[in-house]
Amino acid sequence: MRKTYLAVALGAALLTTACRDTQKAQADAAVATTDTTGTPPPAPDWSRNATIYEVNTRQFSPEGNFRGVEEQLPRLKEMGVDIIWMMPIYPISQKNKKGSLGSPYAISDYTAVNPAYGSLADFKALVRRAHELGLRVILDWVPNHTGWDHVWMKEHPDWYTQVNGNMTAPIDPTTGKPTDWTDVVDLNYDNPNMRQAMIKAMQFWLRECDVDGFRCDVAGFVPNDFWAEARPALDKVKTVFMLSEWEDQPEQFKSCFNMNYGWTMHNMMKAIAKGARPATGIDSVREKNQKRFPHWYYQMLFTQNHDENTWNGTLTESFGPGADAFVVLTSTLEGMPLVYNGMEANLNKRLAFFEKDPIAWGSYAKSDFFKTLLTLKHRNRALWNGTAGGQAVKIPTDHDDKIYAFHRQKDSDRIAVLINFSNQPQTFRLDGDGYEGIYTEVFSRQSMEIKPDMSFTLRPWEYRVLTN
Repeated sequence: MRKTYLAVALGAALLTTACRDTQKAQADAAVATTDTTGTPPPAPDWSRNATIYEVNTRQFSPEGNFRGVEEQLPRLKEMGVDIIWMMPIYPISQKNKKGSLGSPYAISDYTAVNPAYGSLADFKALVRRAHELGLRVILDWVPNHTGWDHVWMKEHPDWYTQVNGNMTAPIDPTTGKPTDWTDVVDLNYDNPNMRQAMIKAMQFWLRECDVDGFRCDVAGFVPNDFWAEARPALDKVKTVFMLSEWEDQPEQFKSCFNMNYGWTMHNMMKAIAKGARPATGIDSVREKNQKRFPHWYYQMLFTQNHDENTWNGTLTESFGPGADAFVVLTSTLEGMPLVYNGMEANLNKRLAFFEKDPIAWGSYAKSDFFKTLLTLKHRNRALWNGTAGGQAVKIPTDHDDKIYAFHRQKDSDRIAVLINFSNQPQTFRLDGDGYEGIYTEVFSRQSMEIKPDMSFTLRPWEYRVLTN
């Protein structure tokens, strides 16, 4: 079991380096031999063409509470958002906390709300209002660890991992080394009572507040057999939507999760933005994913999220003048696009993680840009999620190192996308077939034809999104 392994691994640190090459070879072999057959977990009907939006309650409004989020729900609905992902809303542990307010991921009670955000009744009102608007709400769930003063610490100390008799910060199971998450303590999934309590806590939010699913933090640190145990128990309450913050366990798509994080694609996009990789790197990521994941898989594609924004850089810092081009890619390639809160207002700063740091909303300058892309996803079945949508097919060009072009089709719905991923103008010729036709460019509303042997010129970072 996982926790037994962690204790041994910590005590045998000298063996870690020697084992690493073997583990990597085994992981590479697993990628090549992943069983892509089987049956996917249940999925709510509304998820087939859904988009997702991340909310940091603390920073979302000057008040930093549930009502500040609820007030903006109609605007998000109008922009084309379907799923509201709420960062953790629970009370924050005070022991070993970081900064003056602590991390939302250091939880002191799984079945209560942070009083700074409002009451449980306030949260229920937010969910009711979301549902009235046709929006869905998923909660950020942190199953691998709790804060150091979580209610379980006194009541059930045996529910926590112990190394040499002491509780420990989370340990990365891929390395056997402790993380630097010193404000949280590792849970012991060898304990069946803890597992049942975790499932009951998740069911609490489904029954009491009618939430629609969970985004599961560091889901790969939790054994996959727990997810297989949890999923049917949650679906007994209602069919949930489950998002894994993980990418390296393909079996999660069979045990529990409807979607996982597209970390590899995200890192590839950043490398392309900086000129470190050609646009063909997108193809290599897609090919790898198609080999290692079941055929029904899809990922959350993103240019920003709370971790990226706070620790690695704003949209501009990560993608420079090509930011919009990469948002277009994440909104039209296979997968579900994420909009991180503030992006529609040209968020240009790293939001503080442990302090109050409200978003400056201004005039929502990018709202129409996102509305165009998210509305297209709703209306054009080629862009729908997983098997409900069409697979992206590369349109070859004579400048594939700089130009990324593809088309998708589902039934009679078609899209074609042409993007210049370089800081220089590019004149290129289309090759291949299967995409020719008359389309409408969604931003300019201009009608245009594309067919093999046609030449195009795109300015630096320019794009065309075409729909029939």
